[in-house]
Amino acid sequence: MHLRASPCPRDTIVCNSLCSPLGKQPILGDCLLRSTYGKRRLIMPLKEGNLHLMQQPEPETEREREREREPERAREDSKGARTAFHSPPDYPIRTTRAPSCERDKSRAALPSSLPHPPAPRALASESLGLLVSPPVFGFGVDIYWPWGSHGLAGGVQGTLGVRRGALPPLWRLAALLLLLGVWEVKTQTEEDTKPVYVWQTGPWGRCMGSECGPGGRQSRAVWCAHSEGWTTLHTNCDEALRPDNQQSCFHVCDWHKELYDWQLGAWNQCVPVSMRSPGVQRPAVCTRGDEGIQTREVGCVQKADGVPAEDAICEYFEPKPRLEQACLIPCPRDCVVSQFTPWNACSKTCGTGLQNRIRFVLAPPLFGGSACPNLTEFQTCQPGACQGEESLYSLRVGSWGLCSVPLQRQARQAPEKGKKRQKKAKNKERVREKVRERMRDRGRVKDPETRELIKKKRIRNRQNRQGGKFWDLQVGYQTREVTCVHKSGDTEALSLCSQDTLPVTYQACVMTKDCEVGEWADWSACSKDCYDLNGPKGERARNRRVRQFPVGGGAECPDVEEKEPCTPQGDGVPPCVVYNWKTTEWSECRVDMLLSQQDRRRGNQTGLCGGGVQNREVYCVQAPSDMPSNLSALKSKEASRPVDSDLCLGVAPSTTQLCHIACPVECDVSSWSAWGPCTFENCQDQAAKKGFKLRKRRIANDPTAGTGNCPHLVEAIPCDDPSCYDWLLVRLEECVPDNEKECGPGTQVPQVQCINSDGEYVDRQLCRDAILPMPVVCEVPCPKDCVLSPWTSWTQCSHTCSGKNTEGKQTRARSILAYNAGQGGVQCPNISALLEARSCNEHPCTVYHWQTGPWGQCIEDTSIPAPNSSLGRARGDDATCSVGMQTRKVICVRVNVGQVPPKKCPESLRPDTVRPCLLPCKRDCIVTPYSEWSPCPAACQAGGNTKRKQTRKRLIIQLPANGGQDCPEVLTQERDCDAPSLCQGFRWKTHKWRRCQLVPWSVRQDSPGAQETCGPGLQARAVSCRKQDGGQADVGSCLKFASSMPPLTQPCQLPCQDDCQMTSWSKFSSCTADCVGVRTRKRVLVGKSKKRDQCKNNQVYPLSETQYCPCNKYNAQPVGNWSDCILPEGGRVEGQLGMKVQGDIKECGQGYRYQAMVCYDQENRLVETSRCNSHGYIEEACIIPCPSDCKLSEWSNWSRCSKSCGSGVKVRSKWLREKPYNGGRPCPKLDHVNQAQVYEVVPCLSDCGQYVWVAEPWSVWKVSNVDLKENCGEGVQTRKVRCMQNTIDGPSDQVDDYLCDPEEMPLGARDSRLPCPEDCVLSDWGDWSPCPLPCNSSRERLASPIRLPGEGKQCPPTTETAPCKLNSNCFYYSYNITDWSTCQLSERAVCGSGIKTRMLDCVRSDGKSVDLTLCEKLGLERKWQMNVSCVVECPVNCQLSDWSPWSECTHTCGLAGKLWRKRTVLQAPQGDGRPCPPQMEQWKPCPVRPCYRWHYSSWSQCTSEGARCGEGLRFRNVSCFVSDGEGRGEGSLVDDELCGDLEPSVDGDKQITLEEACTVPCPGECYLTDWTEWSPCQLSCVGGDDLGFGSVQVRSRAVLAQEPENLMQCPEPEWEARPCTEGQCYDYKWMTGAWRASSRQVWCQRSDGLNVTGTWALPDRSPLTPYRPTAGPS
Repeated sequence: MHLRASPCPRDTIVCNSLCSPLGKQPILGDCLLRSTYGKRRLIMPLKEGNLHLMQQPEPETEREREREREPERAREDSKGARTAFHSPPDYPIRTTRAPSCERDKSRAALPSSLPHPPAPRALASESLGLLVSPPVFGFGVDIYWPWGSHGLAGGVQGTLGVRRGALPPLWRLAALLLLLGVWEVKTQTEEDTKPVYVWQTGPWGRCMGSECGPGGRQSRAVWCAHSEGWTTLHTNCDEALRPDNQQSCFHVCDWHKELYDWQLGAWNQCVPVSMRSPGVQRPAVCTRGDEGIQTREVGCVQKADGVPAEDAICEYFEPKPRLEQACLIPCPRDCVVSQFTPWNACSKTCGTGLQNRIRFVLAPPLFGGSACPNLTEFQTCQPGACQGEESLYSLRVGSWGLCSVPLQRQARQAPEKGKKRQKKAKNKERVREKVRERMRDRGRVKDPETRELIKKKRIRNRQNRQGGKFWDLQVGYQTREVTCVHKSGDTEALSLCSQDTLPVTYQACVMTKDCEVGEWADWSACSKDCYDLNGPKGERARNRRVRQFPVGGGAECPDVEEKEPCTPQGDGVPPCVVYNWKTTEWSECRVDMLLSQQDRRRGNQTGLCGGGVQNREVYCVQAPSDMPSNLSALKSKEASRPVDSDLCLGVAPSTTQLCHIACPVECDVSSWSAWGPCTFENCQDQAAKKGFKLRKRRIANDPTAGTGNCPHLVEAIPCDDPSCYDWLLVRLEECVPDNEKECGPGTQVPQVQCINSDGEYVDRQLCRDAILPMPVVCEVPCPKDCVLSPWTSWTQCSHTCSGKNTEGKQTRARSILAYNAGQGGVQCPNISALLEARSCNEHPCTVYHWQTGPWGQCIEDTSIPAPNSSLGRARGDDATCSVGMQTRKVICVRVNVGQVPPKKCPESLRPDTVRPCLLPCKRDCIVTPYSEWSPCPAACQAGGNTKRKQTRKRLIIQLPANGGQDCPEVLTQERDCDAPSLCQGFRWKTHKWRRCQLVPWSVRQDSPGAQETCGPGLQARAVSCRKQDGGQADVGSCLKFASSMPPLTQPCQLPCQDDCQMTSWSKFSSCTADCVGVRTRKRVLVGKSKKRDQCKNNQVYPLSETQYCPCNKYNAQPVGNWSDCILPEGGRVEGQLGMKVQGDIKECGQGYRYQAMVCYDQENRLVETSRCNSHGYIEEACIIPCPSDCKLSEWSNWSRCSKSCGSGVKVRSKWLREKPYNGGRPCPKLDHVNQAQVYEVVPCLSDCGQYVWVAEPWSVWKVSNVDLKENCGEGVQTRKVRCMQNTIDGPSDQVDDYLCDPEEMPLGARDSRLPCPEDCVLSDWGDWSPCPLPCNSSRERLASPIRLPGEGKQCPPTTETAPCKLNSNCFYYSYNITDWSTCQLSERAVCGSGIKTRMLDCVRSDGKSVDLTLCEKLGLERKWQMNVSCVVECPVNCQLSDWSPWSECTHTCGLAGKLWRKRTVLQAPQGDGRPCPPQMEQWKPCPVRPCYRWHYSSWSQCTSEGARCGEGLRFRNVSCFVSDGEGRGEGSLVDDELCGDLEPSVDGDKQITLEEACTVPCPGECYLTDWTEWSPCQLSCVGGDDLGFGSVQVRSRAVLAQEPENLMQCPEPEWEARPCTEGQCYDYKWMTGAWRASSRQVWCQRSDGLNVTGTWALPDRSPLTPYRPTAGPS
């Protein structure tokens, strides 16, 4: 930071731009001392109590260093003349804040790049320091000179720094001012020559260049700046010193990423933060550890050779990895030891001895923790005074020396005996020559067969020699030393040890030889003989032979075989055979019903459609490759042969998939039209006089199977007088009086139109033969005439046809509107004349129609050529191969009667009976060739004669269709496997033991009692490798496959003349029965022992042993849990539709469960279950409950449409009858609104005109105020109004009134005035005119005069007007959309794709639904989509694979063995399909077998043969034990024969060790105990959390002493630690006992309850204990 000039006056301290006079406490902050003696400002970062003048940094440029050296040279030139001060450097002074006061209360820390300020005493030679006490400024100041290191001149060599109290205040002030004055004088002399402007540079920019590599250039900004920091012109700086603004660089391109990368060094040791930051103090108590930092080196290098490169290259691609990281230095962990054991027995039985107690190391010291304490405590003991003299000496034997070879006899013999030896040798040579001559004579006599036998015997003898091919056994000897030791440990004369016989000091041994192996043989050929880039590699091996086996404890043999992956090399290597997955055809789609569709009334399920499931088989085949054409047929057949599925790599294709069966669209027809007129059958041919009345209907949709399967569309009724054209009366014109009068009789002219039989308008000329309607007579009433209303329309015909009991009638009526005036006018008719009737539908009720049968099978039509038929057959697909022909039966049917002759039906309407069709190609069944036979069990068998079978199969890959060839019935073949040979194993064969070799007599002859020809020795034998059949085999085979090699040597004993020799014990004789009699074993004396009396002493040398026959009693009992309930094999149930469904999980019924049986003998030892006459199981029947699906009721009836006019919905539902259980298909989701389980909602449309009000004519007037003369006045008219169902022919049947709209019900009565004679009579009012929108106008209705008024009278208004009122007589109309229906499927569809529909309503503004045509007439916009596709999820039942074969037993022996089998889900359930069962695995127990194993006994006491102490041996036995495999205890001891089939090994170690060297301590010796067992693994934890430093375990050995005098000679105790896995955390805490008087016991306890000494716990104060704590609770 550069400080600007301050406005403060001189002799002030400037802190944060605030001025403070000298002598007063300034404000804390960045401070400057503005001196009176010049413009130089000293930087003094201020902190509380101290003001520092910081040392200037070292000069950064060469020019600055040169300027510093100039004063030095000047001083050297003056030869002794010294200036007062060095010239300060010419660069701006930088400011640095003082560190916080917590780090150093006396002095601010210097920047890390500057040297630490020297002590005040060294100021003369280092730098000048001035300490000013607070009375001067009010605070202390440490001043370090910012220039050189020579200090003051003129003999100022002492300490200028003065501490508080050393000088008076005035002297201190004077010293400071003097110092500043001297410095300012020096700076003023050089101020004029100091440069004020310096060059500044920016960072280097990005490297640019046209080519990649070192040829790039990069630039940077260079500018001139004032020393105070502001930028100025370049001319103010020295141009000669201007830094470069460009330099060459390495231009990085993207492809350099492959050449360069960051090289990461290893992390260095973790350094505590406190060491890197001196001001940081380590905490007093360590909890989790000390925080540290570790560093590493990171650099950019070339990947190829590791040559360093610029970091910028690697930084171009990724940031530089971090150089530091935090680490944790764990807290020191002290050693933890156990409590002391109790004191052992006194080392002496009399006199003064020692007692020892020891403890063990439980946790080693870690991370600098306290070392382990002493593990042994001693105390003297005095059992009592000794009665006699104490034994002071003991005989001690040393360890055996190295095995050495005896010297040659010639070297051992004295010279004087040489002649005798030579003589003996000559005699022996003569004897040998005679023997050889005798053998040659024998050989000449023997026949060839005998000579061959002798030759084989010699070969065997050579093989049995101990110096065989693979080992060179050389028997030597070894000796040991026998000494006499004093109890103090000193060695004394052997004569002081009184002992009858001395131990043997020699023994035979085998010379140690290490294993020797030969050179490696060549690599074998690669096991893979083809090239496959992505497949697994092959393997090749090489071997080396053993030249010398290890003997005498020599080094073991290294591996004699090694393998490595390989890939075949060379141009001629063929590519590997590739195997691919293939699939059969998908099976037919199988559809399961939805639960909601399971209606008992739907018996036939064969027509189900929609979504379903289909299956296929997946198999592995050899992929086809490029091949000659002549081999293609053979190869293609081979390619489809199924092979082992393991050969196909990758995921197998799925075996199930969802499918869809298109639902057939049934023919949908409209309603019948009305009967038409009687017309000719064919209007073009009117020769026949027979006619028909027809009614028709049409096909309303597009059926799947075409229109051929639709019902008949035309029905006919025979009739007479047919005509093809007729006149249609459109209307009658107004009645026109005759003779142009105003009233009276007249006529009405009809308006007609010519129509055909279908009601269509045609040319009028076509009706020329028809009778034209005549004008109708009518009458216009005169003023005094009776007035009648017009006739109503004819009613609907009462019957559609006429028969014997039925006749169609129509009626019409009219009413009296006004009576006549007495005698002056036309009289009103009778009431009967007001009603007319006529016959209608006079044709007979005989309806005929053509009925068609189904189309027959398509048969080949040979008359039509089929050019592409061969192509279709060749392809074998579903293409059409030819054109065929179909026929069907067509008959004439009379309704309600049956078949009638064809002439009854219109011939012109007769349907076709023949049509062409397309014949699909025949498709034969295609099966794969048979697969290879499944492998038989291994080519050999270790035992058992179970007959195995092998199978092969073929798969159907295409089912037959369209009359193709059927599939073969046999798809699987089976045959017996050949009898397997015995497994080819290898075994060691031991040969005859050789002669027992003694230690050379020269070594033994000095031993007392030794004899030259007898004593202990060593004998050897040869070992060879044999096959199981006895054939020769290479030794390497036995090393790999056989058990451990038998011993090659054994100790032996050559009996002396006085020794008794016996054979080994025979086996015990067999027992005739359990618990009965005895069994014996024997041995006999051999050799001269038979004649010696001492050998015949049966007490010393028994020759027979007898024992009772074992009493074996066995009892069986069940063990373990019951197994799963297991169904018999092949117990699959049938599917719902009566066919066997693959993978259907509906498996239930009776099965069996098993429990293992165990057999024990009378000593509760596990034996084979056959001893208890048990086959190993007990079984009992069990039931697997069958799954019961959710059951619903049948569908309810459809509800009535929710609206009587317009579109609504109708609903039907099912109800829950039974919930599912045992894994049945679940129920659909419950509808919580109406509690129905399943419901369907479909739209419905109620025709607003389907129910109409029908009003009868008005009745005759009933005049209430009768004028008998006039018969006129006020009156009432009534009529009947009924609700009728409207049909295409008009209203038909009367229905309940609520079905019609009550608002539209016509009036049933009306009050009005009956016109009097000569009054004007008007017709009834017409309909109101529609109200125009908006509803702010009026409407009107009209009436017309029927009878003109008499003279003087007028007609009332013929027009009536009413205002239009909204929602009263004026309405707006709009569309209203209904809700979506549920997903609607085809009629027989179960699931899959469907549609949801909704409908439009036309709604009046008052909310009433009206006929849709009202909205359509207004042309309102219809912007809604009325149909949308939807999907009903298909019910897919869970599909499972078959059960796998039973696995091998999980345990080879014991009680816990289980057999498992599994199955997998092939198809997960969907929708409301049956769910998968939870049980995907099943188990059953294995037969219980005893677990036999070899087990060591405990080591015997160490004994030194023939001596009291020294080197000895300890022994142990290996015995056969039986257990139940549960791991509890060692088991029970049994006869070794039961372990005969086991490989000799103990706990996996094949090296059986039955003896080992040990040391018997001599009396008075101090020695180490045996190693303890390894402690449990324990972690470094805090609060139960692992710190991540791994786990460790430890073992130790303590010191035991016997003589107090020898304690100084004791060795140090030992312990050793090793890392381990799966440790646990331990906590330690203080435990206290109850107070007893004024004391209590205090001890430390580990979290597992073990009392310890020392702790890994956090330091904690132990509880107060007035007296010393005991080691633990008593």
